[in-house]
Amino acid sequence: MTSGEGDEMVTTTSARVKSRPETERKRTEILDAAIEIFGAKGSTNGTLADIAEQVGMTHAGVLHHFGSKQKLLLEVLDYRDKSDVAQLAEQHIPDGPELFLHLVKTAFANEHRPGIVQTYTVLSNESVTDGHPARGFFEHRYDKLRTEVSAAFRELCAQEGVTDTAAIGTASASILAVMDGLQLQWLLDPSAVGLAEASAFAIRAIVNGVLHPGPALETYAGR
Repeated sequence: MTSGEGDEMVTTTSARVKSRPETERKRTEILDAAIEIFGAKGSTNGTLADIAEQVGMTHAGVLHHFGSKQKLLLEVLDYRDKSDVAQLAEQHIPDGPELFLHLVKTAFANEHRPGIVQTYTVLSNESVTDGHPARGFFEHRYDKLRTEVSAAFRELCAQEGVTDTAAIGTASASILAVMDGLQLQWLLDPSAVGLAEASAFAIRAIVNGVLHPGPALETYAGR
């Protein structure tokens, strides 16, 4: 290696290191813009050109950072998930009964970030359509969350001495459904639905329904 070659390598490496923070900053700008565009227009009508205009770049510039619209869409979802746990020590949702409190805290946090909630709601609903690029993401996400919530229920039941755990699977799916459904209602009319309050009420009711099941609804029919 000649002296000139060594100097060139050092310069190139140095430039690459210096460019990393700028690259990450630009990627974050694009992700934030994509959240706004996909949330407002959906993943089909929201274009890379819309996102590029938002951040003062060209269409090719956005592709340079993410490769394709499909990859950007999946990065947006990953970015959204990471924001949920960014403040947690292990950057992972807690295990055990603490998970239920985390879900309530997430609902309170979501009241202050409607853009992310809107994007998640739009993309999750779109994902049921044929060939949607985010379908696999949401299938995996719900499967993983149902598993983690079920595990939290089983631990809580063991602590409380509850032996009838037949309802855990249904209860776990219900908690996720209620949280997502309330987000939709809140986005449509924030004045009619208190996202945090309603989510806390529903989660508490479902948890108590597993620990202390009440009479069947048929008991109240005809009263």
